[in-house]
Amino acid sequence: MNPSARYVGDRTFVVEDTDAVPPGPGQVRIDVAYTGICGTDLHILHGAMDHRVRLPAVIGHEMSGRIAALGEGVTGHTVGDPVTVMPLNWCGNCPACAAGHTHICHRLDFVGIDSTGSMQRCWTVPAGILVPLPADLPLRHAALIEPTAVAVHDVRRSRLRAGEHAVVIGAGPVGLLIAKVAQTTGAAVTVLELDPHRRAVAADLGLPTVDPVALDPAAHVRDATGGAGADVVFEVSGSAAGVRTATELLAVRGRLVVVAIHPAPREVDLHRVFWRELEMIGVRVYQRDDYDEAVRLVHSGQVPAGRLISRIVPLEHVAAAFQALEAGGDVKVLVDCGGDT
Repeated sequence: MNPSARYVGDRTFVVEDTDAVPPGPGQVRIDVAYTGICGTDLHILHGAMDHRVRLPAVIGHEMSGRIAALGEGVTGHTVGDPVTVMPLNWCGNCPACAAGHTHICHRLDFVGIDSTGSMQRCWTVPAGILVPLPADLPLRHAALIEPTAVAVHDVRRSRLRAGEHAVVIGAGPVGLLIAKVAQTTGAAVTVLELDPHRRAVAADLGLPTVDPVALDPAAHVRDATGGAGADVVFEVSGSAAGVRTATELLAVRGRLVVVAIHPAPREVDLHRVFWRELEMIGVRVYQRDDYDEAVRLVHSGQVPAGRLISRIVPLEHVAAAFQALEAGGDVKVLVDCGGDT
């Protein structure tokens, strides 16, 4: 049987045995080891994505596991191989796909949201979304490759380079990963965070942190940059205050990278955008080369995945995993789906 955690609405998950789906042509079945819970999963729990999620739904897309069976015509993979997935299926026909931007396809199927996800023991997926993993990479660490790929994509879009100064507003899991990836470019990085626990986690990861209440962020950044300001600001807080702060911090021709999904329109200081020739950059999900780089960074330890995992919860206790993440004391919570045996 196949234990699965199904979201049934009203902030409720039900864990039950279902039939494993055998892989068809071009598909593989994965024994899922771990599935991470992210902010999008919390949005689903809160009902904010009911327009996309078809109930009852098995969600989850931050995962790792091993190939358990191959469908007809699948080559280049072997049963037992460790893998993760890049959970995007695109149409190939829309204007975005035609322009080469398949990751932001107009009809994108984000696997684990728009279609069945990985919060189950056995998961059947198209072979084309598999990402091979190094044999010696712990599968619990590999469950963080998907959010690391988000961070890689964001840093690449920012064009951050050695010698520049970057500020990350918000030290949640994605903010921490962006800051660690940004450090690998040779840039100086500062993290702004209101919550003392998150600041402590960031400092433990070797990230300079600032409490924006106790210390004026703009003055701090001016002092750190000889009065110039930050070359790049990553807005990861999702707050109106974060947007206001971001434009205040930027140097002439600085780049504001909008990472967070803002739930409502925000005021932006367009006079400052004009006056300093600022640039605003949107970022969304990732491309395949971002995944390849994420695998390298996690495998090398430059992104310390093990230190970001604060809790691992068995699949049958998935509700407790969501409660732990909502409580705010954890960085990354993994669900043990039972495939790492």
